[in-house]
Amino acid sequence: MAAPTLSRSLSMLRSPLFGRDDDLAVLQEALDEVIAGQPRVVTVLGPAGVGKTRLIQDFILGQREGGNTPVNVYRGSARDHATGYGIFARLLRARFGLVEGMDPEDATQQIHHAVSKVHDDRKVGDVVYFLGQLLGLSFPESPLTKAVKHDAKQTELLRRAVFRAFVEADAAMAPQILVFDDLHLAHQQSLALLRYLIECLDAPVLLLCAARPELLAQHDDWDRMGGARHEAIELPALEDAAAAAVMRALLARCDAPVDALVETACSFAVGNPAMLEQMVRIYHDAGVLQAVHEQDKTRWVVHADKLASAQLPVTIEDAVSARLSALDIEEKRLLEYASVMGSVFWEAGFVAVQRDGEAAPDYWGEEDHEDSERISEILQDLVSRDYVLRLPDSTFSGTNEYIFKHNKERVAIEGQIGAAAKRRYHRAVADWLEHQPKILSNDEYCSMLASHREGAGQGIEAGRMYLRAANAARASYANVKACEYYERGLALLGDAAVAQRILALHNYGDVLQMTGRINDALSAFEEMLALAYRLDLRTKGGAAHNRIGRLYREIGELDEAERHLKTALALFRDAADERGISSTIDDIGKLHWMRGEYDVALAELRDGLARREQLGDQRSIALSLNNLGSVLQDSGDFKAALTAFDQALQIRRNISDLFGVVVTLNNLGTVEQDLRSYDRALMLFQEAREVAEEIGSRNRLAIIFTNIGECYYSSNKPNKAIEVLRKAETLCDELGDKIGLADALRGLGKAYLLQGDLAHARDCISRAVDIFAAARSKVHLGSALRTLGEITAAGGWGAAHTKSAREYYARSVAIFEQTGNEVELARTFRVYAKFLKAEPEYQDDLEAHQEAQQMAVRAEEILQRLRVSAADRSEPPPTTPHT
Repeated sequence: MAAPTLSRSLSMLRSPLFGRDDDLAVLQEALDEVIAGQPRVVTVLGPAGVGKTRLIQDFILGQREGGNTPVNVYRGSARDHATGYGIFARLLRARFGLVEGMDPEDATQQIHHAVSKVHDDRKVGDVVYFLGQLLGLSFPESPLTKAVKHDAKQTELLRRAVFRAFVEADAAMAPQILVFDDLHLAHQQSLALLRYLIECLDAPVLLLCAARPELLAQHDDWDRMGGARHEAIELPALEDAAAAAVMRALLARCDAPVDALVETACSFAVGNPAMLEQMVRIYHDAGVLQAVHEQDKTRWVVHADKLASAQLPVTIEDAVSARLSALDIEEKRLLEYASVMGSVFWEAGFVAVQRDGEAAPDYWGEEDHEDSERISEILQDLVSRDYVLRLPDSTFSGTNEYIFKHNKERVAIEGQIGAAAKRRYHRAVADWLEHQPKILSNDEYCSMLASHREGAGQGIEAGRMYLRAANAARASYANVKACEYYERGLALLGDAAVAQRILALHNYGDVLQMTGRINDALSAFEEMLALAYRLDLRTKGGAAHNRIGRLYREIGELDEAERHLKTALALFRDAADERGISSTIDDIGKLHWMRGEYDVALAELRDGLARREQLGDQRSIALSLNNLGSVLQDSGDFKAALTAFDQALQIRRNISDLFGVVVTLNNLGTVEQDLRSYDRALMLFQEAREVAEEIGSRNRLAIIFTNIGECYYSSNKPNKAIEVLRKAETLCDELGDKIGLADALRGLGKAYLLQGDLAHARDCISRAVDIFAAARSKVHLGSALRTLGEITAAGGWGAAHTKSAREYYARSVAIFEQTGNEVELARTFRVYAKFLKAEPEYQDDLEAHQEAQQMAVRAEEILQRLRVSAADRSEPPPTTPHT
């Protein structure tokens, strides 16, 4: 047998595992629970080279060699693919036994056969279709997949539900270990699916995650996901004795004492196993170690005399420099291209960069492929010498994909490239990327292309591409990413492309509002308004005023909202924009509703609905129906309200308007609250919460938290109520949502009252009343005054002030009688009557007792009427699990 080459023997060099017994015990304990039937998650955190992957490898190897229960192990890595769900591709390829270069038809048959063993025939078509998307393979569509194929968000929700179901069914046959490495490099789509598995997986599966500490900096809740089922391990550097033992094991082939080599290496590596391995390579490069091949083995000759004169690294940066100095001109140039291309790079892209500026041959023949063949040879050599890694799958067909083995080397190489050369490389890479399939269909691809245009100094082109990425991210409800892309795109566009800028500002303002950045959203809409005014674009100006008005309405500044909405209506009428007119009339109706002016609100909303039905826009029709349902609910017509909400929800689900689904689910929950069906209400609120979290709508999430809290205190669970309402209070405060903040404070006042904590109850309700009064929201103020009466009656301000409660109740009654809100009127009558009957001061007051009796009767009449009107309501449509 031929002796191994030096490069091969060094590339196979791996440090032994020392000093990790406690960490192995944590992994074993987690696996024992999985074998017993419980899902578990362990995240291993640590800096580069500290041994995260090695720990997991040795644990799995030990399980295979000594475990009593068969366990299936599949691995995925964020380094294995450039975008999207790449972290799951290698994992699934291993599960289905797919090998590189396999014929796609054979691969699809193999997957179909494997899935048929796990699922019944009815589900196989859906499962293989969605798994195929993760693997880049095409399967025939089913009725379900056809229904959602044009809706990116609905497709994503179904894809992860199907993936979870497959993993659970697969694990029912044998426990599984799923390994996800380098998570700090993972894309958001992959992390979203993995988060879902961590929270929801219900099967004997151990999810092993490995990442650098940057993961927690980007996702500070990561180690808390999954609750008790999730444990995080932080790997520290090796202690001195363990580091020395590792180095001696690495130098086991040496033919002489290695004390000096061990001491020097440990001083440099500071307990990092990967740096110890690096030192072995550096010893060979410096001539301190010499490989001698004898028959079927290799020994290392130690030249101790060269250790003193060798230029050994003092820092990690020195080690990187030493490695890079061993590159020849061709190798270094190729790695320069790679460093500019990014965290991943493609072989075919190097050809485009290298040919940039070269003259084309007169006749393009076979001999003109010599440069691409040479690039392939160099890359293979760089792989064998541990500079780069070839990934098992490629984002783009027809070319191999690679990454740097050590990111510090990539950074060092990029730092040595001149500015002019870097711009030239970026331009060539961008030109090549723009011709790759599907590059413009994905926000991440568009962003990658935009960054290269920006690096090439092509600011306008880069700005347009960032805006394209932003629109794609917004369409899939990736609002945080969309904000980042809009900011970058608008900054690069500057004063150019005004038409695109106006549209981008509208969309940017929308996602800013969705993420709770109210002041930034206002600035975006105001800039949109300024550009529309300068160009005398009345329709665009109306849209800007409308969005500003809606924003002010949402945060409780109702007078300012009215001024902007009326201005928008005038501009839309002047421009004969029927869509804008109907939308603004509907918004004005909602404003009247918030003020408790129900008759006016109903008239405006019905006008807006009729106009929208003539236009035939389903999304707008659903919005009008939802707003109409809210007013009908507050007016006590529960049956009509439920009908409107059900119609709105059906439309919104059909068109996959997830933001609208959140709103209507929340409203249906509030109806169930009014009917005291608290379990059904909580079910609806929980579904609304899940969807709100998925689309990143912090504003709606705050409202849902408040309603969940109200359900809890209405069910006599004040501790749970306070926990949730505190979240709502914090969120509303961050968002600048005054109405939402006051609602949360009113709920907290009620919950603290139930606890008997009158001091906190008094503080919360006082703040709520002040905010509602300033916002001139009558309905909210009436509810807050009722709560203020309850807290006062309970002695919140001392016994001497309890008679003030009667004044607060009377003011609450007056507001609800004036506005016609019978639901809230009945509620106030009930607590007011109870107060008059129980308060010692009124025990001998015949008039007060008569008044209490009259209010109790009226309250019962109203509530009975409402119960009757809702008794024959249709069941709410079955909730769709947003898995």
